Amino acid sequence: MSHPAIGRLQGRLRRRWIAQFALSTLPLLIALFALVSRIATAQVAIAFAGIAAVILVVFASRHLRAITPGMIVRRLDAGTVTLEDSADLLLRTPDDLDGLAHLQRERVAARLDLAALPELRDPWPWRRILIGVLLAIATAVIPLPTKNPPATQPPATVATGADANKIEQTTLVSARLDIKAPGYTGLPERVEAVLDTQLAEGSVARWQLRLDPPPGAVSLRFLDGSLLALKEDAGTWQGERRIDASMLYRLEVEGAAPLADDRLHRLDVIVDLAPEIRVNAPDKTLSVLDSDQKSWSLDFEVSDDYGVVDAQLAMTLAQGSGEQVTVSERSLRLQADAGGDPRQRRYRRRLDLAELGFVAGDDLIVRLLVHDNRRPAANLSRSPSYILRWPADNAVASEGVDGIVQKVLPAYFRSQRQIIIDTEALIAERPLPAAEKFLARSDSIGVDQKILRLRYGQFLGEEFESGDRGKPPAKQDKGEHDEHASQQDALTSEHDHEVAGGGAPVFGSATDVLSEYGHTHDHAEAATLLDPETRKILKAALAEMWQAELHLRQADPTAALPYENRALLLIKQVQQSTRIYLARVGLELPPVDESRRLSGERKDLRDPRGPLRAASLEHAPIGEVYQ
Repeated sequence: MSHPAIGRLQGRLRRRWIAQFALSTLPLLIALFALVSRIATAQVAIAFAGIAAVILVVFASRHLRAITPGMIVRRLDAGTVTLEDSADLLLRTPDDLDGLAHLQRERVAARLDLAALPELRDPWPWRRILIGVLLAIATAVIPLPTKNPPATQPPATVATGADANKIEQTTLVSARLDIKAPGYTGLPERVEAVLDTQLAEGSVARWQLRLDPPPGAVSLRFLDGSLLALKEDAGTWQGERRIDASMLYRLEVEGAAPLADDRLHRLDVIVDLAPEIRVNAPDKTLSVLDSDQKSWSLDFEVSDDYGVVDAQLAMTLAQGSGEQVTVSERSLRLQADAGGDPRQRRYRRRLDLAELGFVAGDDLIVRLLVHDNRRPAANLSRSPSYILRWPADNAVASEGVDGIVQKVLPAYFRSQRQIIIDTEALIAERPLPAAEKFLARSDSIGVDQKILRLRYGQFLGEEFESGDRGKPPAKQDKGEHDEHASQQDALTSEHDHEVAGGGAPVFGSATDVLSEYGHTHDHAEAATLLDPETRKILKAALAEMWQAELHLRQADPTAALPYENRALLLIKQVQQSTRIYLARVGLELPPVDESRRLSGERKDLRDPRGPLRAASLEHAPIGEVYQ
């Protein structure tokens, strides 16, 4: 508990500040209230006075809260020397102090009780008070114009002759704009009392205008330069026009004074958008026929602004292989589910594959074509192409068809069949050749298998092997040795990073830096040529090749033959998965947003030049030194 003298000083400071604040601000508040009441209505003046009073009360309360016992103690220490800068001890109770602190508090309290309380209050701001009183008196004495003219003011004289043409202006008394939307939209006719509005594409707008004084002629001048002359009927100027695109226009009068409001007016056209297609089934663009599948289910949902009237299923059947591929096209009109909103349609169809002639090796491609009810030309939307493929026949190699089917794997993938033929021939001759010659031929086939496996590994991001190049046995004839050496050279010449170039690395050369510090194809994720499912099959084929190579290097072609056959089957699956249908469609640009035309809005626009900028020559010496 603080000393009672601290509380008395705090009360004196607060009372003095309230008196000073009232004498300084009340005259100004009265002057402002008188000024506002003479300019605005009484309600506005009262509201102004209430808001000003609330602001002053909030300000005063915040200032009074700032007058705290701590503030009193600081002023006592600054203005009273006898307290020895120990006035803060008066804020604490004697029980909280001990020793010298307790004794010092008693001394400070005794001195404060014996002496008169010091004057800690601020002096009176007489200058500010005087200025506020003078402003209040001046506002009350000086006359100001009232908000309404006197009732005794004589009426203004009407100008005639040449003065009338200079002073008068033609005024738009009333405006009516009738909007009649196209019949296919189903929108009702509406009436607007303004000249700026939004309307559907192809709507007919009819203007009915009344002007004062009546002009000799009225027309609408559009921004494209066209002119619509209005006709007068009983003082009303009328005219109509079909609106197919957003436009700006203004009124023009002849034989009368200029218009008081000659600004541009805007008509925003709501474009009829093409239908939107959502495919529920199938859930992926490429589907493989199941073994027991007899039909193919399709499910589409279509939405449009005003209604969908027609939906057709375009089907393309690709049959045959190699250069004997035949393509047949047909269309099937679909019926929507009964009931519902014509703007939301759902089409479901189950295709009988046997009826369509879908047999082994065929591809069936379907697309949905949808027309809305726009007139005179309907909007057309096309869905993506969805393919149903017959499972790949492992016994038949697929061939590419120009324009329809593309092959993305090179031709040397088929050499696995030659490896099988060589292995079967070696097994058939096993009783005849000598053991060393038999080992050399088996090892040679193993080298072929390794070369093929490494070439496959390129498409999975694998790295070529380095080190020992698999030297053949010492005892073999010269022809076989040359053949084996050429195979080893082919194996290592394509991807030997360490000896490429045969010289020391060149500083700044991108090729030497890449070969020394890393590769861009040593991760499987970097091989983007194949999809994940095809990559999985290719990895399985590499595993089979590893086992086949192992047994061939151990001179056991009989054990290697099953692995070679399984690798061939997996290779055929990879080749079948590379058949890709390319739809032959023209260029379809997105529709232009008509609502932003002629508006000057540049939001979301990009610089057509892109981020490229002119090259600066200030760093040219650095580049020359680097080279």
